[in-house]
Amino acid sequence: MKGKIHHLATELKAHLPYTGFSVTSGLIMLGILTFIANLVTTKDFSIPSQGLFHVFHPIHILFSSIATTAMFWRHERKLIKSVIVGIVGAVLICGLSDIIIPYISGFLLGVKMHLHICIIEHPQIILPFVAAGVLIGLTMPTSIQTTIFSHSAHVLVSSMASILYLVSFGMVEWIHQIGAVFIYMTLAVIIPCCTSDIIFPILITKEETT
Repeated sequence: MKGKIHHLATELKAHLPYTGFSVTSGLIMLGILTFIANLVTTKDFSIPSQGLFHVFHPIHILFSSIATTAMFWRHERKLIKSVIVGIVGAVLICGLSDIIIPYISGFLLGVKMHLHICIIEHPQIILPFVAAGVLIGLTMPTSIQTTIFSHSAHVLVSSMASILYLVSFGMVEWIHQIGAVFIYMTLAVIIPCCTSDIIFPILITKEETT
């Protein structure tokens, strides 16, 4: 157990700087999109950002299911268990990252947020990405480099999905609170993403991680 705890601490420490970079990149991209939206006829950014959210959220789930499945499969070669871990790690924990934490963040920032859970309202969008991600995760080479690559892509896409949910379903005027948004979205990314990709699959493996 000590080996697992040490491994988890090392992984979290290594991924925190990348998370900050990803959230910053997401804010820059969102700022550019906001400028473009204001430049066009309508100034309501929530409608186009909802469309973008429904692009980034499924892709986030795809990368999450790949990383989670691959991480577990690398440590424990049990097919059914790996599939279950990949599905749970992607759907539930990504929902926490992309939806629940941004929803609570908007509420804490004094915004009336709308709760939109994609897996319930749009299962036809989410489920194909989950299935594809689990399949890819099972077939990826079992090396640290491949799981780090899928996790890195996961974190970057997660940053955009979380930020887009925040502005799509309540917090349209986000720029004047960009500092608070940065802090909340960093938490929305680092906690669930590392949980689904690293903590969750490693903790439930039977073999001791070294």
